[in-house]
Amino acid sequence: MNAKQIGGILMITGNAIGGGMLALPLATAQAGFINSTLFLIACWALMLAGGLLILEVNLWFPANSHLVSMARATLGRTGELITWLCYLLLLYSLLAAYIAGGSDFLQGLLQKANLHFSLKTTAILFVFGFGIIVYKGIRSVDTFNRALMGGKLLIYILLILLIFPFLSSKQLSQGQLYYIPKSLTIMVTSFGFAAIVPSLRTYFHGDVRQLRRVIIFGSLIPLVCYILWNAAIMGIIPIDGNLGLAHIAQANQPTSELANRLSELLNKKIITGLTWGFTSICLATSFLGVGLSLADFLKDGLKLNETKQGNNITAL
Repeated sequence: MNAKQIGGILMITGNAIGGGMLALPLATAQAGFINSTLFLIACWALMLAGGLLILEVNLWFPANSHLVSMARATLGRTGELITWLCYLLLLYSLLAAYIAGGSDFLQGLLQKANLHFSLKTTAILFVFGFGIIVYKGIRSVDTFNRALMGGKLLIYILLILLIFPFLSSKQLSQGQLYYIPKSLTIMVTSFGFAAIVPSLRTYFHGDVRQLRRVIIFGSLIPLVCYILWNAAIMGIIPIDGNLGLAHIAQANQPTSELANRLSELLNKKIITGLTWGFTSICLATSFLGVGLSLADFLKDGLKLNETKQGNNITAL
């Protein structure tokens, strides 16, 4: 496996694993570890099939074709309009969430350096800083994403190693299948990488074998990470009670509450810092992946060429 393939796999992984991964056990807690694991595998298989089918359709079109061209040719004018509406709402909503979280993180970071800026200012700084990477194209995103993903996976491994020795097998056997429908939407969107598939097709020059490998391995890594993370959290924190997962899920800042609760239970303050670092890197990698998907989506839909003017219009 070459470096480019590893980069592609990490782009899929970075696009799928966002800051919401930390809250996944909160969403699936009442269903229990065993039930949620079975349905996570089912959701992964469904979303993997969807990603491979999008690749299959995309390969019938010229290079740089994205979802708008695909919808126009296969679903007609109505399908094209629905695609425009759905994907713009999805991608802009995701970017808005990542910008909100990223600007909050950046503001806190700057305050530690005794620099005080408003959230609006830090939001602009966040978008400008990471927007330049997206503006430069997929090679630039690949390079920065590899570095960020290295840090993210390292922090994740440290968190797992700190938590796993304290697991309770009894707690992992709890949960009821009745609660699965409430968490299905979150489990499905945890594998939301399909929008970047057309961009990767262009990056790999339509090499089907490499693309299939990248999509399969890139989606498999998040599945393993989600299962291990669910085991780590559900095996430590009980479902019910004032300090249980069901109660934490209702808090104003559930991710922070979860990190604090883990620190208290395990008596390790480092967990709060690692969780904060993991979430912040997740915001950056997710912004890059979604930003790239949106840029290529707009270029295709607005029929913009890969020129400086086309890139400027897309960026704006």
